Amino acid sequence: MTYVIIAICLITPLLIMWLTYRFPLLNKVGTIIIAYVIGCVLGLTGLIPDTPEVHKVQTDIATYTIPFAIPLLLFSADIRSWTKLAPSFIKSTLLGILGCCLAIVIGFLVCHGGDKATFAAIGGMLTGLYTGGNANLASIKVALGVDDTVYIITSAYSTLLSAVYLFFVILFGKRALRLLLPDFKLDKDASGSAPAQMKNHDRELFYGLFRKDNLPTLGKSLVLTVVIIALGAGIALLCPKSMFQTIFILAISTLAIIASTNKRVRGWDRTFEAGTYMILVFSIAVASQVNTGTLGNIDSRIFLFISIATLGSLLFHVLLSALFRIDTDTTLAASISLICSPPFVPVVAGAVKNKAVIGPGIAVGLFGYAVGTYVGFFLAKLLLLM
Repeated sequence: MTYVIIAICLITPLLIMWLTYRFPLLNKVGTIIIAYVIGCVLGLTGLIPDTPEVHKVQTDIATYTIPFAIPLLLFSADIRSWTKLAPSFIKSTLLGILGCCLAIVIGFLVCHGGDKATFAAIGGMLTGLYTGGNANLASIKVALGVDDTVYIITSAYSTLLSAVYLFFVILFGKRALRLLLPDFKLDKDASGSAPAQMKNHDRELFYGLFRKDNLPTLGKSLVLTVVIIALGAGIALLCPKSMFQTIFILAISTLAIIASTNKRVRGWDRTFEAGTYMILVFSIAVASQVNTGTLGNIDSRIFLFISIATLGSLLFHVLLSALFRIDTDTTLAASISLICSPPFVPVVAGAVKNKAVIGPGIAVGLFGYAVGTYVGFFLAKLLLLM
């Protein structure tokens, strides 16, 4: 069964590529959305079994594709253009963390029903999760001594609601937020080129990626990616084991950015598209973990709390961004990086057709990895005092 799951995750993106090239209507829907729909259908219908063995394979695929995706996506980056985005992303990151904390405090006050200890622990875990990721969620569980059952329920519900949140952002996010926020604007970068927009990105992706004349540079980019992954792992192994994930992602991102300063590397064709293929593999693996068991036996108060935390984080982030005049694409990229973690930034970049937000968006998530455990732990202690 392991090889079947791997084959599904590797081949389905190729099918999506062909379908979106062949049928213009599907191309307008977008590859990322189609990947998530197919993944959810595979999980909910039982075509991919809901077993611990299968979940491990899905998790491994999602885990191993991201270290390949990040360098490939960043090789074409021009860091000089990032400097023009930095102030907005710094403000958006801080506003996103503040919005998350506000939503969790309100959710706690509405839902705890006298069981402050349990809901304060859930609030702390959600804060870590929504400002960093699952590594922070697990760290706060240990730090607060959270019961395994509460931890599993929190993780399952947040996964489901984060998927709903992601679908909303991809399908309606830009159109909805433009009612309150200004449009993304980036003047010509230092090289004099136009802003890095992904015009016709999906249609350019498919036939060009595996064309014979692109294979040599694709091979070079994969070799360099493997070298970067090895170096990043080596650097991370020098640090405490609890910091491995954060240091590893930070290291490979930094090394890829350094590599992108070389004009020859930056000029390699189709590296961004190859990274997007990896993101599609990741998307299928993640979305196919949604199952009917996740939707059943719901604890209404905990579910409501997590719903308020998830959707409230976006609402407060948007309102604060409107107050400080942060643009739509920056807000979406920062919000997704905090709520769903850095691997999902390219997903949003594809949805808003703006790859200029990928690098800074990933940086937002890395900052969240660094501070999420601390913010979550102290907010849990604060909630107990309310």
